[in-house]
Amino acid sequence: MLGLTLALRLRQQGHEVTVLEAAADVGGLAASQTLAGWACDRFYHVVLPADTALQALLAELGVADRLRWRTTRTGFYTDGRLVSMSSALDFLAFPPLGPVDKLRLGYTVLHAARVRDWRRLEAIPVADWLRRLSGRRTFERIWLPLLRSKLGENYRETSATFIWATIARLYGARHTGAKRERFGWIEGGYAGVLARYGEHLAALGVNVRCGARVVEVCDRGREGEASDRAAVDVRLGSGERLAFDAVALTLPTGRIAALAPQLGEAERTRLAGVTYQGIVCVAALLRRPPAGGYYVTNITDAGLPFTAVIDMTALVDSAGVGGHALVYLPRYAAQDDPIWDVPDAEVASRFLAGLTRVHPHLGPADVLNVRVSRAREVLALTTLHYSERWLPPVRTSLPGVFVVTSAQIAAGTLNVNETLHVADAGAAAVGQALGVAC
Repeated sequence: MLGLTLALRLRQQGHEVTVLEAAADVGGLAASQTLAGWACDRFYHVVLPADTALQALLAELGVADRLRWRTTRTGFYTDGRLVSMSSALDFLAFPPLGPVDKLRLGYTVLHAARVRDWRRLEAIPVADWLRRLSGRRTFERIWLPLLRSKLGENYRETSATFIWATIARLYGARHTGAKRERFGWIEGGYAGVLARYGEHLAALGVNVRCGARVVEVCDRGREGEASDRAAVDVRLGSGERLAFDAVALTLPTGRIAALAPQLGEAERTRLAGVTYQGIVCVAALLRRPPAGGYYVTNITDAGLPFTAVIDMTALVDSAGVGGHALVYLPRYAAQDDPIWDVPDAEVASRFLAGLTRVHPHLGPADVLNVRVSRAREVLALTTLHYSERWLPPVRTSLPGVFVVTSAQIAAGTLNVNETLHVADAGAAAVGQALGVAC
């Protein structure tokens, strides 16, 4: 979505644009798959009322009518049982915490929602910040399991901006009064959006090439003294070479450092130094849904192989998957996590066994189909002093090579809306550097 939107904005500036996509289809993390013949997203996605950039793009593509909204519920699996955290009354009755702990947890959320100067949080470890605001017991019972579920041991190097951005985004999804969450989904998932996006780009003259894996990008120098443009050579895995006036790289930063060998040592160090979390996600189509009707069930108990239970059919219309239940079981994993070496069949077996532990009424006979999806570099962590030390600038030392990537999200969480903001800002910076249209 980031690359396609960057291409769209540059084309609207008047540039001739080619998109080179390594995969067989466009979409990246928003790509789709099929479960028992039903189309669904590979990874779970949700739309929030504050996601104005995404809603504007859907309108621009003519698919805004596919957006649906629903009030949802949130659960916790804690101390071996499911409990609700969907309303103010649920919060007051939340069993793992005492009255003082709840007051401090509520204060933490309100305080985070009102912070405006996020840059000062970059110097504070997230654990220190949460422990100071919420207290030791609340930190150990609630925050620490949630941090480890999302960040693993990388939580020790992550700044407080991470949790600030997470709280601010989710807080914006709650109505006033009852404070119930209101989430949205795109009917049919992103498959229909991406198909329409492809048609829209083609009509504008954007050349989208799939199965075109870039393995090297080199600046061939300026073409004569009168030229103010760089000539950038792009080599594909097939051996084909292409030449462009400029190239914008939207890959994870470590890959950019590897395929652009002419970048300066300091640039390559900065790009390679970004810490990424990946995701291994099991999508299961079930005959019946998990208990509780929770869209998200956060896991605070140890020993489960996944970090949450996402019951998409507590949000979306189950008619889109034949009246069945669509459940995602994600595990966010560091680069050295052993899960990357575990075969898909074993991952599916472990995760489904864990689902039965959380929801004992579900068994093997309830599983209609299951798929395992992996993405090694998903979330660029906002580690300490991130914007100063690691945030990659758009412009590089190579005149025609630019970086526009989700690692440029310094004060937000990774979601489609934020990547669209990155694309828009990146297109403005690239367009300004290029000047007149190519």
